[in-house]
Amino acid sequence: MSTGPAIVGLGVTPMSTTPGGTALEFAAAAVADCLRDAAVGIEEIDGLLVCSSQGVRPDRLGIGFAKGGGFGALRLLEHVEIKGASTAAMLDRAVLAIAAGRAHSVLCVFADAPLRPGRRAGSTYAHSGGTDGVRGLERAGGLLGSVPTYALLANRYLAVTGTDPAAIGAVAVTARRWAVDNPRAVNREPLDVAGYLASTMVADPLRVLDCARPVNGAAAVLVSDRRPNSHRSLIVRGASFEHPVRRRRAGGESWFGGGGSAASDALTAAGMTHADIDVVQLYDPFSIMTLCLLEEYGFAKPGNAGAMALGGDLAPGGALPTNTGGGALSGFYLQGMTPVVEAIEQLRGDAGARQVPEARTAFVSGLGGRNDHHAALVLEAT
Repeated sequence: MSTGPAIVGLGVTPMSTTPGGTALEFAAAAVADCLRDAAVGIEEIDGLLVCSSQGVRPDRLGIGFAKGGGFGALRLLEHVEIKGASTAAMLDRAVLAIAAGRAHSVLCVFADAPLRPGRRAGSTYAHSGGTDGVRGLERAGGLLGSVPTYALLANRYLAVTGTDPAAIGAVAVTARRWAVDNPRAVNREPLDVAGYLASTMVADPLRVLDCARPVNGAAAVLVSDRRPNSHRSLIVRGASFEHPVRRRRAGGESWFGGGGSAASDALTAAGMTHADIDVVQLYDPFSIMTLCLLEEYGFAKPGNAGAMALGGDLAPGGALPTNTGGGALSGFYLQGMTPVVEAIEQLRGDAGARQVPEARTAFVSGLGGRNDHHAALVLEAT
């Protein structure tokens, strides 16, 4: 039976914090898991969208996966690239293609294997982007990778909003509270404020526990107008994107804010308001972004997200369950795929001990670059 496009399958590999495996191998395993979940054969797939983390690397997942992954003739094949907003863009692209009759069953796949023997966990990301021009000057001055940049943003946010710096730690502790009950999470040990404060400072005010932990792994989502498991289907009710097109040498606030219209437009397209959302899944490469994005996307009043984090609103049993699998901070870091996976599991009722009761709607975000790309999805259980 053919109906409108819906999310009908999910496949996720175990998340590894040690070197081993290639992005292609992880992608193949996630696709196999997704097809089993949806109870469809690979011969039924006529669309494939892939994305991977930034940086030109020989083992980066690309459209060559169509051949290596055993697919037949495809009507849709693309590599989607908007950095951390790519996963949301893939899902939106799949929905639009199916609605237009250009495909029936589209797999959206993210895979990455940044952990390599003899390298520190974050070195693959830290060395991406080259050393030319302004980027070279930044690196010469110590801005290697994203942590120092987001530390600057964090300090500016605290200064502008007057937020208690303890709120940043509250985000990390809250993420861990959710992750304790997530079998996919790579950081499940209980964490309290004292444990957070004992963690290494990387770039003030960001500590190790304020930063996402890289993993080797993959996830695949199947969007189709054919629903073998209709009781497990989810609808993408709204989607929107915003690209502030920031300038690296612009004014002091050039990396701050942006993305609000993406959230409001996605909610409008879904015919919903913020009050209609049961769970919020944000792309949180750093804990400060949870605070910034809650305010930018309209789930918290300006300057109030910190009080919400400190008051337990984002935690289990709170008024606004946020990053309920531990997010990228304590769950696993597959960029924009991480919040999508958790939203699907929550809306399917598959989240186990961390399940938010009667969760039927989810707001999902993607974030690319240094607040350069914002993506918003609204998902609903059928």
